[in-house]
Amino acid sequence: MKKIAVVGTGYVGLVTGVGLSHIGHEVTCLDVDHEKIDLLQKGRSPIYEVSLEPMIQENQKQKRLSFTSKYEDIQESEIILIAVGTPQQTDGSANLTYIYEAAEAIAQTINQGVTVVVKSTVPVGTCQDVKNYIQAKTPFPIQMVSNPEFLREGNALKDLFEGDRIVIGSDDRKAIQTVMEMYAPFDIPMMTTDLASAEMIKYASNAFLATKISFINEISSICEKVGANVEAVAKGMGMDRRIGSSFLQAGIGYGGSCFPKDTKALVQMAGNVEHQFDLLESVIHVNNKQQNKIVDQMKERCGSLVGKRITILGLAFKPGTDDLREAASLVILDRLLREGAFITAYDPVAMPRAKEKFPAVTFASNVKEALAGADLAAIVTEWDEFKELPLPLYDELMNEPILFDGRNCYSLDEVREQDIEYYSVGRPAIGYRKSAPLTHKA
Repeated sequence: MKKIAVVGTGYVGLVTGVGLSHIGHEVTCLDVDHEKIDLLQKGRSPIYEVSLEPMIQENQKQKRLSFTSKYEDIQESEIILIAVGTPQQTDGSANLTYIYEAAEAIAQTINQGVTVVVKSTVPVGTCQDVKNYIQAKTPFPIQMVSNPEFLREGNALKDLFEGDRIVIGSDDRKAIQTVMEMYAPFDIPMMTTDLASAEMIKYASNAFLATKISFINEISSICEKVGANVEAVAKGMGMDRRIGSSFLQAGIGYGGSCFPKDTKALVQMAGNVEHQFDLLESVIHVNNKQQNKIVDQMKERCGSLVGKRITILGLAFKPGTDDLREAASLVILDRLLREGAFITAYDPVAMPRAKEKFPAVTFASNVKEALAGADLAAIVTEWDEFKELPLPLYDELMNEPILFDGRNCYSLDEVREQDIEYYSVGRPAIGYRKSAPLTHKA
């Protein structure tokens, strides 16, 4: 078992560090955010991820996992993983400030040769630059590895322990062997390559998945106009093994910490080498348009939204997380407020973060409270709580049962059995009566 340090306790760093401790390594997770470290030292997770907090506590109890904000505490580590943020800059490129801050601290701290593993998503060429930067500041030998992550928020632990592959990129065979030994207990297929290719694999993978999402969303818009059902179309496409069914679910676009940032960064990288990435630019454009779809549907149905009482169900960019980064809900809430609507929102876990951003929004304590007296309702995040909500409740609780389902949570057959007006993505509208204005119940 190895002595490992993980710099950065966001989704990637924390989940990876906890997972490595769980398979027997001695892991120290470091973060310069003292409040976050204080919370972790008490066995509490600063992020919402199913089963993560109990695993933190278990491995702390076994003395395999510790947390610190002092670089001196990791100076004897054999392997140091860098998992800090690389936020998007205004031009779409990745901000590497935190990467180089970590590199500087590592160079000033280590007292022996070390394998540095970059898990952060970084532009091609960054790992080599970081190696050169550290090596110029320390006499101890540095082995550099690019080890991109493929963790889905809400399923991160499952992906760590049951992933499709582990990509290890380096020009140093000893470094590759060291990292392969570190990951061996996971028993996941490993692919080895050079630094630059490993860095590109991450961007290319996310860009391709984002492309599938935008493609099926464009198909959904055509389906609405020609009377086809996008779910049937996607099923027929997905049965072709060359295409596959994953990421062919029509909806209101992708969000989160990876797809939006990585697609824009790859476009910027292409531009830096004088390549116009037309396809990916279109993918981004389609997604931006798709995030406005629900509001467009509402305005088409109602005309003005001034004074309308609208319920938003779901705020996180996907179920299983409290992350609001690039969530469709942010676009929707902002636009509805500008349209003059009164908004009540509910999300099982993401409301504390949303309250900081939207003081003008009313936040309900449960889904029934959120729906009470609403003129319109929209499902923005496909939490199971919403997918399992009985349809008659919309008629019972709302002023008018008019539902905009941005994630296609209900089957059309199920909706047809109810007295409800229903709009989804890429499927026929149900119960729409153009001549029927919104009227308040007595």
